[in-house]
Amino acid sequence: MEDITIQWFPGHMTKTRRMMEKYLPMVDGVIELLDARVPQSSRNPVIKELIGNKPHIVLLNKASLADPAMTDRWMSILKKDCSMTLAADCRSGKGLEKIEPAIRTVLADLLEKYRAKGMSGRTLHMMIVGIPNVGKSSFINKMAGRNKAKVEDRPGVTRDKQWVQISENIEFLDTPGVLWPKFEDMTVGERLAFTGAVRDEVVDTELLACRLLLRLREIAPEGIRDAYGISLETPEQDEEMAMGMTMGCSSGYELLCRIGKRRGMLLKGADIDTERAAVCVLDDFRGGRLGRITLDRV
Repeated sequence: MEDITIQWFPGHMTKTRRMMEKYLPMVDGVIELLDARVPQSSRNPVIKELIGNKPHIVLLNKASLADPAMTDRWMSILKKDCSMTLAADCRSGKGLEKIEPAIRTVLADLLEKYRAKGMSGRTLHMMIVGIPNVGKSSFINKMAGRNKAKVEDRPGVTRDKQWVQISENIEFLDTPGVLWPKFEDMTVGERLAFTGAVRDEVVDTELLACRLLLRLREIAPEGIRDAYGISLETPEQDEEMAMGMTMGCSSGYELLCRIGKRRGMLLKGADIDTERAAVCVLDDFRGGRLGRITLDRV
């Protein structure tokens, strides 16, 4: 099994970067959303560069899908180069009650200046940034209490800026998700594809699922065992698995075949429908049915 090479940088992402550069001077602060399952891989170095010294909150979204202990560790690491770190789940709304107090905390100096000038009711403007499919629109909709920003569970839906009023004195500027032109570390692109930040249409779904199974076997084998009821014994204990293990990455395909067979995903002639099994594995991981898993380890 070959390594996956993923590069997906549609033209609108260049337009997004220029738009961010244009509007950053007009906002008071930035809220950067990361995927709690891949906090390091989902952090766009271009965004960090653009933000500069602007007050900056990092929000680890989809925390309900990630290992809570690992989320705490990542928050401790990330807070070293931003104003504040928070964890939340934007679909359920858990943790979002901390956002407005956090905004007022990181903008305390600015608010004091406004009060001194008799402008205490002035609206605060925050830019919402992050990679595709990290949950920016869901975050804004929950914060606004109504569906203002378009939400779909696929990358690249938001294509233009939009201002959304969150409360009487806070407005969010929604921006399209933006990746960076080249992944220097191929595991970054791979993990972004695992979580759905890269369109499935630009990758080999079966290969992607095989690679994901290898990673899960390494860090969360119980998720595979519990969800699919298949053996993950050592080579000495399982002769069939031993053959896959001796083939290195090919054991990911062995696992995929086992899952397909277990789920009854068969083609004519009793061949296993590995394409269907691959979609199942990716959907199960993205939906949290394999457990709370953080792929980026500290």
